[in-house]
Amino acid sequence: MLASWKQLIFQILLLLISCRHINTTSPDPTPPPLVPIDSLPRDVRRAAFKGEGQIEKVELLNPVNLELVCTWTGHQNKESNITGFWRKDGLEIENSHLTVQLENEQYQLQQVFNIVSEENLGNYSCVFESEVKIDFVVAVPQIGEIRDKPVVTYVGDSGVITCKMEDSKPMPNTWKWYKANGTDKEEIFAAAEPQRYEIKNNERKTKLLVNNLTMADSGLYYCGAVYTLSTSMGHVELKVITYYEPLKPFMAIVAEVFILVTAILLFERSRSKKNDTEGDMMSDQTNTLSPGENNGLEGSSSMRQRKT
Repeated sequence: MLASWKQLIFQILLLLISCRHINTTSPDPTPPPLVPIDSLPRDVRRAAFKGEGQIEKVELLNPVNLELVCTWTGHQNKESNITGFWRKDGLEIENSHLTVQLENEQYQLQQVFNIVSEENLGNYSCVFESEVKIDFVVAVPQIGEIRDKPVVTYVGDSGVITCKMEDSKPMPNTWKWYKANGTDKEEIFAAAEPQRYEIKNNERKTKLLVNNLTMADSGLYYCGAVYTLSTSMGHVELKVITYYEPLKPFMAIVAEVFILVTAILLFERSRSKKNDTEGDMMSDQTNTLSPGENNGLEGSSSMRQRKT
C-alpha cells in the first residue's frame, strides 16, 4: 500500500515538472524586417550660417543616411575651439555635444542621422555656442497648390475636390483621401461606398467625387500624397448649401424695403388723419358762430382787402 502511494506521488511530480516546460503564451508576431543602416544610401546636405532664423529645407523620398554639415566663420576674435551640439524638434539630442576646432578660419559641425521612417523626419538644428543656429526641416515633398476658398455646391448635387503636386516635385507613389472627424481623420474607401465616393488618381493629381451631397458632407477633406517615408497632407474645405442660400441677401434687401415702405405709408396715413381732424374742427367752429359774428368776420375781411 505504501509503495502504491509513493508511485502515485512520483507520477504527480513528473506531471507538474512536464507542465512547467509547456509554453502557454502566444508567440509574439514576427517583427517587420528593418532596412540595414549600412546599406542605405548617403545624402549630404551642407549649410553655412548667414543670419538669424536660417532654415534649410531637405526633401526626402526614401530611407537614407542623412549627413548634415554646418559651417560658421565665428566672431571677430576667434577661439581655437568652441562647443557645438544638435537638437531635434527643439530638444537637445543626447550625447551630441562636441568640441569643434577652428580650421581654415571657420568651424564645422557635422552629424549623420538615420532617416528610415516618418518618426525620423522633423526639424534638426546645429547649434554653435548656444547662440548660432541653423535649422534643417527634413520632410517629404509638400503639396504646394492648396485652395484657400471652399468648394461650394448644393444639397443633392455632386462635389469634386482636387489636389495637385507641383510639376517640379517628385511624383507620389499613390494618393489617399480623408475626411475630418473632430480632431481625427477618417480615410475614405471609395470601393466600400461606390455610390457615395469616387477617387481618380492621375500621377501628380487626384480627384475626389462625392455624390448625393447632404449638409453633413460639409467640412474639411484631406488629400495625402503617399511617399515611401511619409505622406504629405493638403486640405480643402467643402461647403454644402441649399438652393435658397444664395437668395438670402436678396430676401434681406426685399424685407428692408418692405419695412421702409410700410413705415412711410403709416406715417402718411397718420398725417392725413391729423389734417382731416383739424379741418373738421375749423368747420365746427364756423358753424357755431352767430350771424352777427359771421358778418363781422366778413366785414373785417373786406376792410383788409380795401386797405391792400
